[in-house]
Amino acid sequence: MLKNVAAVLLNGVHPFELGVVCEVFGIDRSDEGLPVYDFAVVSAEGPDLATHCGFTVSTPHGLERLEEADLIAVPAGESYVERDYPPELLDALRRAVERGCRVLSVCSGVFVLAAAGLLDGRRCAVHWHHAEQLARRYPRLAVEPDVLYVDEDPVITSAGTAAGIDACLHLVRKEQGPEVANKIARRMVVPPHRDGGQAQYIERPLPKAPCDTVGEVLVWMGEHLDTEVTVEQLAARAHMAPRTFARRFQQETGTTPYRWILRQRVLCAQELLEGTDETVDAIAARTGFGTAAALRHQFVRALGTTPNAYRRAFRGPQAA
Repeated sequence: MLKNVAAVLLNGVHPFELGVVCEVFGIDRSDEGLPVYDFAVVSAEGPDLATHCGFTVSTPHGLERLEEADLIAVPAGESYVERDYPPELLDALRRAVERGCRVLSVCSGVFVLAAAGLLDGRRCAVHWHHAEQLARRYPRLAVEPDVLYVDEDPVITSAGTAAGIDACLHLVRKEQGPEVANKIARRMVVPPHRDGGQAQYIERPLPKAPCDTVGEVLVWMGEHLDTEVTVEQLAARAHMAPRTFARRFQQETGTTPYRWILRQRVLCAQELLEGTDETVDAIAARTGFGTAAALRHQFVRALGTTPNAYRRAFRGPQAA
């Protein structure tokens, strides 16, 4: 049963991510019949900790407080992706998991769990901006950069910032039922469960190729997204045999012509949904999908959300 919760901090902690954990587990809502958690903020580096916003956080609780926790949350912090962590903190986290405690990270807090070895062989989430660095620094874990959170009980990891809310409410829902999670979400004025993942927020610039023999073809493809073309037609534009063109294209872009143009069509649709009032049907025609149904199908596959939901997320409910 989830009763005792501790948020453990290092120097440079991000106040918002700490606030997420405090908001879900640190407020007495017994007047609404909601559970009250024995909540504490714990310091891993002295009683006074600096935040990345210039003020300090003071707490009387040290690492010994983790020994009785049912859940240990690690909020994000400045330079967490690069720094070393106190060995006594890593030992405390390992002991906690061994005795059955859950651990939860928000955004870059996942680097602390990875350093403790708690993610070896497990899937995990992190802010998309840190995904490549996390995978490179800790190759024994499996990073999922498109999701809001990953539950690999007893380890739960969440993506950037507000995704910590999703992970915390997921844990409450799992332990104490949807009614409790929904009531807490209502008090926080947030959805109890968000559709989609963080794929819709990831910036995906075109990869730079080490050499450029298909560059002119890429430019042409980008300017003619509404045109159906074959590999043979593209190869003719590049003055190559189709098999040679396909091989060069894969080498220089890391993908096939079909997948490349499909991704560019989705990107173009994103831009039009964000920046114009065109209908989904019109956007589908402009981006080469043909129909709104085809656009929706590919949009959901690529981003985990629908075109209308994406437009609402970036332009507000009235936009859809």
